[in-house]
Amino acid sequence: MNIENIEAFVYVYHYGSFNKVAEVLFLSQPSVTARIQSLERELDIRLFDRLGKQVQLTEKGRQFLPYAQQLLQVYQKGKQHIQRQRTDPQELRLGCTVSASNYMLPELLPKLKSQFPGLQIKLTTATTDEIMSKVLNKELDIGFVRNISHPNLHSVKYYEDPIRLYAYADHPLVGQKEVPLDLIVDHPFVFFECGSLDWLRIHRLFQSLDKPPAIEIQTDNAETAKKLVMNKAGLCFLPGLCVNKEVRDQLLHPVDLAGVASVALQTNLISLNGEQSEILQFFLANRTG
Repeated sequence: MNIENIEAFVYVYHYGSFNKVAEVLFLSQPSVTARIQSLERELDIRLFDRLGKQVQLTEKGRQFLPYAQQLLQVYQKGKQHIQRQRTDPQELRLGCTVSASNYMLPELLPKLKSQFPGLQIKLTTATTDEIMSKVLNKELDIGFVRNISHPNLHSVKYYEDPIRLYAYADHPLVGQKEVPLDLIVDHPFVFFECGSLDWLRIHRLFQSLDKPPAIEIQTDNAETAKKLVMNKAGLCFLPGLCVNKEVRDQLLHPVDLAGVASVALQTNLISLNGEQSEILQFFLANRTG
């Protein structure tokens, strides 16, 4: 039985699309279709029902799925075991999002170096999708990314960063208890958005109000947003990690909103399934989520 056909089957189930699997596996769509058809001939069953551009498992496909997933995982673990010894075993290729690079790893990496003095670290900052792709292609060993799942990746929650509204020191809302949501729309806003789906919950806060917030500046950079608030450009929703020092120094102050549920950004640690290196165990032992 061809392991590439098994891989294509598991991936099509996961993504629900032949085109998406072709993109992920760097194949043409006909190649993915050919692999599924070859597996169907070998098993003498139909694995998927085609519904336009989407596909769903047949009853026989659902019965075969857990065995296919187990076969793929065993193969990957065996392959990783054989390839584990790299030319330079003292090198760590680490990928992370901008927020992890700026606010989490500067504290973690000195601890890691203390435990592994000879370790050389190559740090890559990129988007979650780029890091995931590089880990899957073995261009990176470990990644710190937004909350994701993938059949070939071990993904665990590493840190949960609460998002709160922050104001500069002498803003009129500072010190007030449980500020009504409709009151803050009268104040200028700086809006930071990092692209995570969690930020949709911030947008939804204002949907029930009679008028939108007075967003005067939008930025995709947390440092820029933070400095704008300190320079009195407006209020801003920010992750707690990026403002810890400023809050301690009383340059920024959280504003508590009445009746607003907590929102947080989740950072996950990802690695290939079966990876059990000492470095990975170090990170898992030092996680806070």
